[in-house]
Amino acid sequence: MAFEGLTEKLQQTFKKLKGKGKLSERDIKDGMREVKLALLEADVNFLVVKDFISQVSRRAVGSEVMESLTPAQQVIKIVNQELTRLMGEVPSKIVFSPRGSTRIMLVGLQGAGKTTAAAKIGHYLRKHNGKNPLLVACDIYRPAAIKQLHVAGERAGIAVFSMGDRVNPVDIAKAGINEANNKNNDVIIFDTAGRLHVDEELMEEIVRMKESINPDEILLVVDAMTGQDAVNVAEAFNKKIGIDGVVLTKLDGDTRGGAALSVKAVTGKPVKFAGTGEKIEDLEQFYPDRMASRILGMGDMLTLIEKAQQNFDEKKAMELEKKMRSQQFTLEDFLEQLKQVRNMGPVDQLMGMIPGFRPAGAGPVSIDEKQLVKLEAIINSMTPGERRDPSIIKAGRKKRIAAGSGTDIQDVNRLLKQFEQTKKLMKQIGELQKKPGKGNLKFPFI
Repeated sequence: MAFEGLTEKLQQTFKKLKGKGKLSERDIKDGMREVKLALLEADVNFLVVKDFISQVSRRAVGSEVMESLTPAQQVIKIVNQELTRLMGEVPSKIVFSPRGSTRIMLVGLQGAGKTTAAAKIGHYLRKHNGKNPLLVACDIYRPAAIKQLHVAGERAGIAVFSMGDRVNPVDIAKAGINEANNKNNDVIIFDTAGRLHVDEELMEEIVRMKESINPDEILLVVDAMTGQDAVNVAEAFNKKIGIDGVVLTKLDGDTRGGAALSVKAVTGKPVKFAGTGEKIEDLEQFYPDRMASRILGMGDMLTLIEKAQQNFDEKKAMELEKKMRSQQFTLEDFLEQLKQVRNMGPVDQLMGMIPGFRPAGAGPVSIDEKQLVKLEAIINSMTPGERRDPSIIKAGRKKRIAAGSGTDIQDVNRLLKQFEQTKKLMKQIGELQKKPGKGNLKFPFI
């Protein structure tokens, strides 16, 4: 999970500070040394770390902290603010052209995930901004790059324009613009060629492409898991062609977070998007303040709420609440909720967005997605009657359900026990709702 190692070390440091009550300058100095080591281990640029620690230390030894009744909390607040500043303070969005189509040119090295990012960005802009994107395949060098873009575009439900691998990329880009004008596409995303490393040939081709299509946005796609190397690549591309922003891919697999924390400070260019999984919809706009909260283990309820709003059917949620109030909650309803939660993304990421879910020193959030798949398989192996009335599931039926779902009888028993406990909880909440003065209570997961 993103920033896992950094989060754990920072929480341990802050736990020590909280245990001291009033803080001396020595306490703050020792705490900042631990924060510095945590950031360096997270592969954050050394100069960025030096500036960050200097800013936090300067503020932390002032009256704002030393005279506070809760000095440790004030230090955490300062670190949060400085982390947000480090990553850009305010979110940076795509700037759309006021007339004609908006042209977005994706650049980067091979293996960073440009092609998949093109489809993800197109899907995001269509879903969140109501745009009608066109993907243009300008990578004629990497084997199967054009085919990969067509497959990704099909998964995202977005049109792809290509002319094969024997046409000059600049000519393909120009033809793609004509295609977009003819088909009324208001956003064009150009998937350009990459190399295994930054070289003159690569840069010259990108410069020619830039001069030819005059892009509104040049976004550099970098692999977050490469840490400091990603920052070096960003700096090289920015110096040569001038980029408008960065797309960090594979952020979900980057337990350190060095790239996310260093890019803006080193290049002056903001991170605009972050890839958080393999699915087409696993792309988030990068919010510096929310990311700072996640790093400090303070959760990210705003993003969690947005994910819920996007993935949960409001009508179904209201129907479910009525069923819960009247104790008519069935395994079919449980399965529907399970599917909608899984659509929101990896469960360990969702849990990490809940403030206080992982206390300091508790270790990483570890939720086995396979267990959720197993629950779905068990319920799907039941008959409609069994899902509606689990009380009829006796020994013979349990044996059949276990065999049909590839599980064992203990798994089936465990699910049925959990379901009965959930129903009891629903009954208790329903009775509480009926008491005078309790009419405004809401179920916590609706």
